[in-house]
Parts: sequence; structure tokens; C-alpha cells
Amino acid sequence: MYCAYKFRLYPNRDQMRELDIMLETHRRLYNACLEQRKLAYEQDGISLNYVQQAAWFTNQRKINRWFANINHTSSIGTIIRLDRAFTAFFRHIKCGEKPSYPRFKAQGRFGSVEFPAYGDGIRLMPTGKLRVQHVGMVKCKVHRPVEGTVKTATLKREGEKWYVILVCDQGEVAVPPSANPPVGVDVGLESFLTTSDGQHEPNPRYLKTELPALHRASRAVSRKKKNGKNHKKAVKRLRWLHAKIKNLRHDHRHKTALNLCRRYGLVAVERLNIKGMVKNRRLSRAIADAAWGGFMATLKHKAERAGVAVVEVNPCGTSQTCSGCGADVPKKLSERMHRCPHCGLVLHRDINAARNILSRALARTEPAGANGKTVAVA
Repeated sequence: MYCAYKFRLYPNRDQMRELDIMLETHRRLYNACLEQRKLAYEQDGISLNYVQQAAWFTNQRKINRWFANINHTSSIGTIIRLDRAFTAFFRHIKCGEKPSYPRFKAQGRFGSVEFPAYGDGIRLMPTGKLRVQHVGMVKCKVHRPVEGTVKTATLKREGEKWYVILVCDQGEVAVPPSANPPVGVDVGLESFLTTSDGQHEPNPRYLKTELPALHRASRAVSRKKKNGKNHKKAVKRLRWLHAKIKNLRHDHRHKTALNLCRRYGLVAVERLNIKGMVKNRRLSRAIADAAWGGFMATLKHKAERAGVAVVEVNPCGTSQTCSGCGADVPKKLSERMHRCPHCGLVLHRDINAARNILSRALARTEPAGANGKTVAVA
């Protein structure tokens, strides 16, 4: 089992400058390798690979002092990062999906440096400080002990803040299955989620709350002279607002997922096509603000560590089918109450959908779902 630990860094002014220089050098290396691949294919019809570009970079370190001042292993990690982008591009073409050609990274669009070999250029010291090559000993807020063997480390800048992410291998961890009762969960926009036992989790709508401030900050950026001091201040303000929304969402989904894993032993959810749902022009912003995809990923991760099974079911008809008698009761999206003319059941439509989700999961759950695994059923 792999686990990631994210710690806040508090570099001083000189260390902040060195970290910014390191990040900018890696960004330029990424763009240089991308341009090299692009020109080689357009002019000579040659597809360069990671090995050839790694050899080119080794020679460049002898003549380029900026490349020579960054850790070699982390530089190879940046080249591998570009190689993964091309691998994904060709995979999408092969699968018939819409391909996304790797793009050049502008300033502000490249925010992390990966160290594939922990201990080579970066190390968390017993004193709680992070040693980074060419930067020094950076103050680090280690708010919990690191368990397992650290495999990789990543320096990440979010807005004006720096973090270190340590990925650890904790080996095979035996997690006994939970003995708590099962529950069905229906996600929505009126309520963030509704459980089959009738509980509603309010939808926080963080983006909608901060939208007026985001509009003002965006207008302030557009009115300032580009690359001027006031422009940089306005950009800093806009980044801070986006980071605030991201952190609020992150905190909400972790607390909600943890609450479900502590109370229930099986969580039945819908297998949603979120990419298709956001094509609705009227609801796309609200769906993106709810961030169901991130919540589902967090729920599966926490459930695996708690021995809770997560079962994904087909969402077709969960809101239109009566959970009492199984009859088909069509209703519009604006109708928030379920009223069955056959059995007389009256309850909120989201509770009705959550009960149907749970029934489908219990009827078709495979035995593999009892060990904290995710099971998908039709």
C-alpha cells in the first residue's frame, strides 16, 4: 500500500528565491525537450525517446550553467514527465479518444519538481527540516509521523506556498473488513450527498460563494500592465482565491469521506459519467463546483485503508424507480419528492435514489468487495 504525506514548507527569502529558480529551470528544460521532439518529428520524421533526450541533457549540463545547478535525478524526472505526456497522447489516439498534444508550459503553469530517487538531492532530516540540494535546510511542518519507506519526493508550489509530498511504500497492510452496516449514497446538487437512511450532507458551493471576488480579481488582472508590479500583485491575489477554493473543497471531501468510512461497512455509489454531465451548459458550473470525481477518489482511498467496501452501480433509473415496490415512476428534475401511485410511498427523491442504489449493490455485490475493494456492477 502506498501513502502520500504532504507537509508545508516555510523557506526564508533566499531559499524562496532558489526554489523559484529551480522551478523555472525545470520548466525551461521541459519546454526545451518538447520543442526538440516537435522539431525532430516535423523536420526529419524522427520520434525522440526518453533515453536520447536524457543523453542530450547530460551533455547540456557541461555548457549550460543553469542546467548544471539543478539536481540531475530530478532533471531526469522532468524528462520522464514529458515522456509520460507523449505516452498518454498516443494511448488516446490508439483508443480512438480525443488526443491532447503536450503543451509548452508558461510561467505559472508548471508548479512541481519531482525527485524520483529519495535521498538524491532531497531528504527529510530527523530534526524536521527538509534538506534540498542548492537550497539548504528548509523549515518543514511535519504534522504527523512518516510511516513506511519513502520512494519519491515532490516539491510543489501552490500560489505563494511551498509543499513537499513524500510517497511511501507501507507494504502489505492487512485490514480486516468492517462490521458496520451498509449504506447507499446519492450525490446531487441540492444536497452534496444523501444517504439511504435519510441523512443529507449540505452542498457547500464554495465556487459560487467566491465567484464575485473571483470576478473582481480577474478584472483587476486584465486591467494591469502585463509583467508590471501591480499585475504581479493582482495575479497573486487571484491565485490565492483559487487556492482557497481548492483547499476548502479538499477539506470538505476528506471529512465527508472519513465520516462515511467510520459509520458504514459498505458504501454503494453511482458510477457517474461526470465528463458527459458537465456538457450541460446550465449545470456545468454547479457540477464542477461539487467536485464529485475528487470525492469518489478520496472515498475509495479512505475505504481501502478502513476495510470498507465501495460498490459502484449503474445509475440508470435510480431516481425514477420506486424503492418500495419497484414500479417505474417518471418525474422531472424539478420534482424533488417521490410519490408512488402504486404503493403510496412518499419521500424525498434523493433518499429514494439512495435506497435503490443500496438495493442494487446488495443484490449484486461480489465477494471481492468485502476486503475494502471497489466493485463495479452493471
